[in-house]
Amino acid sequence: MEILAPLFLQAGYNTALVTIGAALLGASAGAIGSFVLLRKRALVSDAISHATLPGLALAFIAMVWLTGEGRSLPGLMLGSALTAGLGLLAVDWLTRRTRLAEDAAIGAVLSVFFGFGVVLMTVIQTLNTGEQAGLAGYLLGSTAGMLRSEAELIAVAAGVTGAAIFALRRPFTLVCFDPEYAGGRGYPTGRVDLALMGLLLAVTVIGLKVAGLVLIVALTITPPVTARLWTDRPGQMVVIAALLGAAAAWIGTAISASGEGLPTGALIVLVAFALFVISLLLSPKRGLLAGLIRQRRFQTLVHERQGLLAILRNEPIYDSLTLRRLKARGWLRADGQVTPEGLSAARRAEADAARWQLYRQSHPAEAELLSGRMMEPMARVLPPDLLAELDSRLALAAAKRGEAL
Repeated sequence: MEILAPLFLQAGYNTALVTIGAALLGASAGAIGSFVLLRKRALVSDAISHATLPGLALAFIAMVWLTGEGRSLPGLMLGSALTAGLGLLAVDWLTRRTRLAEDAAIGAVLSVFFGFGVVLMTVIQTLNTGEQAGLAGYLLGSTAGMLRSEAELIAVAAGVTGAAIFALRRPFTLVCFDPEYAGGRGYPTGRVDLALMGLLLAVTVIGLKVAGLVLIVALTITPPVTARLWTDRPGQMVVIAALLGAAAAWIGTAISASGEGLPTGALIVLVAFALFVISLLLSPKRGLLAGLIRQRRFQTLVHERQGLLAILRNEPIYDSLTLRRLKARGWLRADGQVTPEGLSAARRAEADAARWQLYRQSHPAEAELLSGRMMEPMARVLPPDLLAELDSRLALAAAKRGEAL
């Protein structure tokens, strides 16, 4: 298969360098995207990516006018960074100085900057130069024909950005979850936020050639969203998102290198989406399959609990699933008679039902959090001291009822 050579870095030095650079970019995008997602500012990456277009076009025009060579990657990245920074400042100013919400400010900045960029791209098409055709690769990403110097620049820049994200991971995490606490610990929250947005901007600009300005935003959002399906811990989420981003970029770039005319950015995004779908189905925490298994298990426990309570109350059991479960657990014989084990289990079920009722009354907030486990034995859910307290209160209540009789 043609994809195997670039996938295992056997398709030449330049292709291997591009693939490694793309993987470093994907890892950086996934890591910084995790903090942006936790900060609830994911839409900002969309504004930054679209705000790079006018800078890209202006840098091309300026370089053609000054040197006659318009496709110098460092110059294009510098121009893109300048207008992306202006777009970020515009969003911040509109959010702080006007009544516009952040999403409305992002929409305004995104549309204006991108519209201006489209106009400039149209102007570029009228220039008397043959280099403007290559600019299309910056919209959807293209690694075909990438120079060795460009690949090295992308790889080094992505590596440095990733190192900066690792160095700032602690203040980023604190500001994402509790800015006031971070400020109390001496972290300048404003500067930390600025550094977060600056690194997001850097990843966006670095990824122009690989993923394209239209699709780089997906590389900063999809891996963190996918990682969120696998863990609740922010540190683990950042690592998983970085690995997923690297894998998506590596595989997407390898597929793009295996054939002609395959857009790199689109393939990277499709691979990232495929990883998301797989995680959505198979994640043990939030996956659809795990959810169906948990739901089925909960239903089974409900049938068992209701069947045991019916046994203790001498009530007839008509539900076929309940009967099957009680017989499978050895609590009913084949003829429907209760076994000694079934009678003991029924008494434990009655005691747990009384405990849960008392626990819901005395600890309503905690009971709400544990509602999904209310069919499990109380000894598996609550600590022994709290269980003993509930039993003591139940025994005292039973004694008072006995005195009243």
